[in-house]
Amino acid sequence: MSATRTQQTVHRLVAGGLTLALMVSVWPGSGLAQDDELPGQQGLVRITKAQEAAVSNGLNWLATHQAESGAWSASVGFKLNNSYRVTSANRGHVGVTALAGMAFLAGGNLPGRGKYGEEVERALAFVLSCVQEDGYITHAGTRMYSHAVATLFLAEIYGMTHRDDVRLKLQRSVDFIVKCQNEQGGWRYAPLARESDMSIVVCQVLALRAARNIGIRVPKSTIDKATQYVVDSAVTGTVQSNRFSRYRSDLGTFHYQRDDNSRTTFPLTAAGVTALHGLGIYSNKLIESGVEFLNRNMDSFNRSYGDRGHYFFWYGHYYGVQAMYTQGGSDWERYFTKLRAYLLSRQEDDGSWRCSEGPGSAFSTAIGVLILEIPYCLLPIFQR
Repeated sequence: MSATRTQQTVHRLVAGGLTLALMVSVWPGSGLAQDDELPGQQGLVRITKAQEAAVSNGLNWLATHQAESGAWSASVGFKLNNSYRVTSANRGHVGVTALAGMAFLAGGNLPGRGKYGEEVERALAFVLSCVQEDGYITHAGTRMYSHAVATLFLAEIYGMTHRDDVRLKLQRSVDFIVKCQNEQGGWRYAPLARESDMSIVVCQVLALRAARNIGIRVPKSTIDKATQYVVDSAVTGTVQSNRFSRYRSDLGTFHYQRDDNSRTTFPLTAAGVTALHGLGIYSNKLIESGVEFLNRNMDSFNRSYGDRGHYFFWYGHYYGVQAMYTQGGSDWERYFTKLRAYLLSRQEDDGSWRCSEGPGSAFSTAIGVLILEIPYCLLPIFQR
C-alpha cells in the first residue's frame, strides 16, 4: 500500500470512528511482519496469508455473483424447526445483499471507492430502493431479520460516508424498529408481532447500536426495554429443566423466547452475549457464563452443523465471533484461530462456502468472509 493511499485510509477510518492504533496493528499490507506485535495490543490475532487469500477469493466470488440490480439472489424464507422453509426461491434478497455489502466494506471498500467500490454502490442502491414509506426494508417477502441487517448496513455506510440520502432512509428504518418493539421489549419475525425471540432481538439491537453510534436518534426507553428482555432470557440456574419442557438449559445459555420452557442453543447463546455487548453491557456473570458455554460447546456445534454448511452454523458463528471479539483476550484468540482453521479447510475452490440448508451460498459466503475480516477492524461495528 502506498503512503498516500495509507493516509487516505487512515482519514476514512478515523472519520468512521476507528482508532489509528487499532487499524495499524492489523491492517493487511501495513508493512508489519506477520510476527510483529505492538505494545498495548493484547488479544489481537495475527492475520495470516491464507486468511487474506480466503477473504480475497470470497469477495471475488461475491462480486461475480451480484445481479445487475445490485442484489444477491437467495432463497427467501424462515426457520422451521431444524430446517428452512423457502417462501420465494432465487430472488434478490435484501438481507443477504446487506451482508454481502458489509463483507466488501469490511474489506476496505466504500461506495464508488476501492477495488469493489462499484459493487458496494450497486448493493447500496438496491437496499435503498427496498426502504418503504413507513421505513420497513423488505423485498420479495423478507421480514424483520433482513430489515435489521439492512439497517445495520446503512448505518455502517453512513458512518463512513455521511451521505444525506442514506441518513434519511436510515433514520426511517430505525424508527420502524422502534415502532415494532412490543411490550415484552423484543421483536419477532413479522413487524408489530406480540411475541419476541432472541434470534430477532439480537439483530435489531446491533442495528440500533450501530445507528446510535453515528448520531441517529434511538430512544433510551427502547434500549432499556431490550436490555431487560435479553437479561430475562438468560439461564441463571446451574441446570434448568422441568416436566413441561423437553429442553435441557445449561448455565450461561439463553432461551429462544423469554420462557423457561423454550430451547437454549449455541447460536442463541452467541446471540444473547452479543446482544448484551450491543446494549453496552460488557462484564457480568451472564456474559462470563455465556462465553464459557460457547468455548465448551464449539467443537460439538461444528460437528453437528458445520460440515454440511447448515445455516445454524453460519448464524451461530456470525454472532459467536462477535461475542468473542468483544470479550477479547485468550477467549477471542482461541475461538477465532480455531474457527479460522475450520473455515479455511471448508472453503470451496471457487471461493464460496456451502449452505446446504438455508438461504444459499451468497449468504454463507458473505458470513464466511465477514468472520475472517473481523481482525481487519475496518467495519465500525467490529470494534471493541
